[in-house]
Amino acid sequence: MYRKTLSELAAELQKGQISSLELTRLFLDRIEASNTTLNAFISVDREGAEQAAKVADARLTQGQTGPLLGLPLAHKDIFCTEGVKTSCGSRMLDNFISPYDASVVARFKTAGAVMLGKTNMDEFAMGSSNETSWYGAVKNPWDNTCVPGGSSGGSAAAVSARLTPVATGTDTGGSIRQPAALCGITGLKPTYGRVSRYGMIAFASSLDQAGPMAQTAEDCARLLNVMAGFDERDSTSIDNTPEDFTAALEQSLAGMTIGLPVEYFQEGIHANVAQSLDTAIDELGKLGVQFKEISLPNQHLAVPVYYVVAPAECSSNLSRYDGVRFGYRCENPIDLEDMYKRSRGEGFGNEVKRRIMIGTYVLSAGYYDAYYLKAQQIRHLISDDFKKAFDQVDLIMGPTTPEPAFKLGAKSKDPVSMYLNDIYTISANLAGLPGISVPCGFADGLPIGLQMIAPAFMESRLLNIAHKYQQVTDWHKRMPADYE
Repeated sequence: MYRKTLSELAAELQKGQISSLELTRLFLDRIEASNTTLNAFISVDREGAEQAAKVADARLTQGQTGPLLGLPLAHKDIFCTEGVKTSCGSRMLDNFISPYDASVVARFKTAGAVMLGKTNMDEFAMGSSNETSWYGAVKNPWDNTCVPGGSSGGSAAAVSARLTPVATGTDTGGSIRQPAALCGITGLKPTYGRVSRYGMIAFASSLDQAGPMAQTAEDCARLLNVMAGFDERDSTSIDNTPEDFTAALEQSLAGMTIGLPVEYFQEGIHANVAQSLDTAIDELGKLGVQFKEISLPNQHLAVPVYYVVAPAECSSNLSRYDGVRFGYRCENPIDLEDMYKRSRGEGFGNEVKRRIMIGTYVLSAGYYDAYYLKAQQIRHLISDDFKKAFDQVDLIMGPTTPEPAFKLGAKSKDPVSMYLNDIYTISANLAGLPGISVPCGFADGLPIGLQMIAPAFMESRLLNIAHKYQQVTDWHKRMPADYE
């Protein structure tokens, strides 16, 4: 049962072949058996999950329906959840019990979903390997000596090992797509503004976006149907006409043109990744897709731009954690200044401190124009590159990451090397565009991800091609042997 997709589980529930409580307990038991090894969950709410499942079963017995009624899921621990710890993977919020639900969490509750727990993550979503968490590193289910990717590594590992059928994640520079690729699942980053950020703890406000993580594109479409929508409490939320993202899944791909940026296929890409992409191109070609070589001339500037803009915004957003109103407070401070310094010094990890310092520097007098303003100008150039490309093609395709999952600790002492692991994903965030990663092969037993990027608000097109690709391949059906 745990191998089934969300769509298959929904059919089982509707037919009465399994109850929500049985399904929920199945996944709770799998979490209990495997989380000590994987460290994918920070919190597990067995009592709350079983109660929600009983309510769902009562509604199902009465003939009620809902888009996700009775189906289990997990939330990345960046989403505020009423009555349950929301830590953001940080010591700073280890004692924070949210008094309200994030919009995403509330939408899933309304849809009847059952929350199993909160997944581990890089501290305040800052990291590409899920090694910066206060609660320890998450392990990759395909090889426990490797990273699962980050910052949504807990969600990716949990879905990959089938500890939950689906999960939520957030993507600031690739943090849904990159761990999805490294763990062999499907991850979708929606258009900026498509999903409300209310109650999603901020890292970089102009880049953060919530999205679904699942086995298949079809499941991601079902989740996005619930997640997407206007929210007046989020000033960046876009008031679009509601859309059914499952409606276009079966459309033909004949006549679709995909752009292959020359910048994505140059030196630095792992040989097996390149080979898997070539095979995927052949498969899509058989479905009627045409390919065209294009250029994104400012792609090489995406990483340096991101690591000016994101730290600047994080420096501003994290200034609220001062030990006064909520979160960690140092013991026995001498005075107010000592409380500020020690609370932040003890509450934040090294990567968060590094980014706060960089952000404060680039925003400081005398450096703002030279760094932050210049980065924003280049950000516009990157966005313009995509606009020009989409005048020629329907989608852009390339690798999600330059290599498969790397060993735990391999890059923890080399931040620049770590940052470069997001080289193919960051530009979509800078331009606010939707992107998806789907499994497309393996290298030395580790999954490889294929990324596609679409024009703004064209998630249906992404989900359509990803779904059609998954109908003719089985990479997404494979799961780690230790968790079968």
